[in-house]
Amino acid sequence: MDEVKGIAASRGLDLHIVRFDDESQLDAALDAGKLDANSFQDLPYLDKQKQAHGYHLVDVAYTVTLPLAFYSKKLASLRGLKPGDTVALPKTPADCARALILLQNYGFITFPDTAGLHATPRDISTNPRKLKFITLAPAQLPAALDKAAFAAIPWAVAEQAGLQPARDAIGMEDARSPYANVIAVRAQDKDQPWVAQLVAAYHSEPIKHYILTHYQDSVRRPW
Repeated sequence: MDEVKGIAASRGLDLHIVRFDDESQLDAALDAGKLDANSFQDLPYLDKQKQAHGYHLVDVAYTVTLPLAFYSKKLASLRGLKPGDTVALPKTPADCARALILLQNYGFITFPDTAGLHATPRDISTNPRKLKFITLAPAQLPAALDKAAFAAIPWAVAEQAGLQPARDAIGMEDARSPYANVIAVRAQDKDQPWVAQLVAAYHSEPIKHYILTHYQDSVRRPW
């Protein structure tokens, strides 16, 4: 966003960036008019916040995807996965569903469409390799690599463990994951000219280049 601020300034839009220690307060601050926009959450999280608190917020643009990925100390690729292997999943409901969706995308399991973004291991309907699943607190997942065939680790936890998806993962989410992050504004502001200016600055060629070169494909661009 610091990079976006520079692009926006060159186009006549002055951005003041505010950082929160507690991300759970960001949507409340936006809804209350203490902020004009925020950029920290994926769309499922925003929808959950709106349903829980009645916030009148809308998403106006995608920003980046911070990919959940599969990491292993035992496998060079997912092709090496054997019947009965153990896979470690995040215990947090949103991240667990995210990992199961990725497992289904790779063809290892299936579950009903009705489970959607709320899938749990109980929803698995086919598991041809009879994989065994354990769920752990996200912070425990890097240590699980010593025993599990692989672990599904959220981006922030992987970063703290020194893991980079593009360099270290044996499987990762696509940029157009349902969990791509968004810019949110109040519904009443969505058609304001400054919103279009903000989105144009974020979706500019310099920001596209910055994301690619600075993060080396470990942060992905869904636009």
